[in-house]
Amino acid sequence: MNFFQLKQHETNVKQEVMAGITTFVTMAYISVVNPAILSDAGIPFAQAFTATIIAILIGTGLMAFYANLPIAVAPGMGLNAFFAYTLVAQQQIAPSAALGVVFVSSVFFLILSLSPIRTKLIQAIPASLKHAITTGIGLFIASLGLKLSGLIVADEANLVRLGDLSSPSVLLVLGGLIVSALLFSRNVPGSLLIGMVLTGIAAYFMGLLKIEGVTAMPTLPEGLMVNPLTAFSDVIQYGLFGAVLSFFLVTLFDTTGTLVGVGKQANLLKEDGTIENGHRALFADSLATMGGSLVGTSPSTAYIESAAGVAQGGRTGLTTAVVAGLFGLTLFFSPLIGAISGVAAITAPALIIVGALMLTNVRYIDWTDFSEYFPAFMTILIMPLSGSIERGIAFGFILYPIFKAMNKETVHPLIYLFGALFILEMFFL
Repeated sequence: MNFFQLKQHETNVKQEVMAGITTFVTMAYISVVNPAILSDAGIPFAQAFTATIIAILIGTGLMAFYANLPIAVAPGMGLNAFFAYTLVAQQQIAPSAALGVVFVSSVFFLILSLSPIRTKLIQAIPASLKHAITTGIGLFIASLGLKLSGLIVADEANLVRLGDLSSPSVLLVLGGLIVSALLFSRNVPGSLLIGMVLTGIAAYFMGLLKIEGVTAMPTLPEGLMVNPLTAFSDVIQYGLFGAVLSFFLVTLFDTTGTLVGVGKQANLLKEDGTIENGHRALFADSLATMGGSLVGTSPSTAYIESAAGVAQGGRTGLTTAVVAGLFGLTLFFSPLIGAISGVAAITAPALIIVGALMLTNVRYIDWTDFSEYFPAFMTILIMPLSGSIERGIAFGFILYPIFKAMNKETVHPLIYLFGALFILEMFFL
């Protein structure tokens, strides 16, 4: 085990294995939720499930054996919803073309991870917009969970209203949400997974969940869903530059924020504030996104749930090697996971709680400076109301340089460039 440098990191095999199990339990819900969301985009569940695990194995495996970090990688929440409900459903882009967008963004992210530009780019983006994007995505995910569960339904007069609270499925959602939230508030490891299991048991006895099988041999994806040679031409043909930029920026913020946050908790930050092997971590993330897009899943990102494993003592890649191994085992339970993902009442509470967690970033926005918080406010507001993460990001990057220019404040040239690109994409493409 010297490969993982356990002694140098003041840890041991038992501690790392327990940390890996903890991280897996806290993020295992993604193996159910992600395929469920992608299947709404027209990707067959079996394909989406296998693609999800492949992306996890690529990203988390590289984190373990290349970056030697206790940080797991998986398809990102919010990014999957943007893929399914904005690109495919709202903009009516074919799933294969939407996956092409993911592939193209991963190419740019890969190039960035291999160059020193990444640091300058991260520093150039205003903090208020970074936090606004994360907050807006949180509201977007939470509203998605409310809609899918039936807690919120469409209404002609007020756009939305409360659903039928006497409905068995809605009551099940409320029960699952309360149980999961209470467990989470008590810092119970794997609270979202436990909540899903308890809700699933209740759904089974209520006749809402029908299980026709538990285990099955893993199936490989039926070929590539993206042709790398035509992916760039699809982006140009459909005018999807804004979507590429949105995927790129959100993945960059998510991964960088998680690396710094979890790295600080694990005492892995260097004096300049960067994490050990940070460039390798970005490389792992970009390859996971690239590989996942080819077989049928949305972009991957470093998971903040890794903090649970770090709290258990995880300090090296052995932790993530355990996580990858456990996710590999889930490949044998696709019939059970498929049945669970088909019941929105089981997965919706996880979406709502994850949305609430992302919403906490709103406290970092400077609410004393109107030129800072108004672009951030519009970013947050537009995402759930328009049903588009991309549009929310676009409004933020368009408004921010305008307000700063009016106040004669200095703005990094890249912000003007991003604003111009979003104007071009929204109004002329």
